Amino acid sequence: MPIIVNLDVMLAKRKMQSKELAERIGISLANLSILKTGKARAIRFSTLEAICKELECQPADILEYRED
Repeated sequence: MPIIVNLDVMLAKRKMQSKELAERIGISLANLSILKTGKARAIRFSTLEAICKELECQPADILEYRED
């Protein structure tokens, strides 16, 4: 898939665990894991906004487009 999810990179930069982020934004750890591994087929803007707010980043820091 040409959309790359760099959520693990941002979590490492912010020294935050996935569990902590999931609790702060109100989603399950399983759903965050699906997003983090790039297996999600969609993401709600409200979830993306919450992630960006907690990690103090921009959507482009998390999502990247690469041609195959």
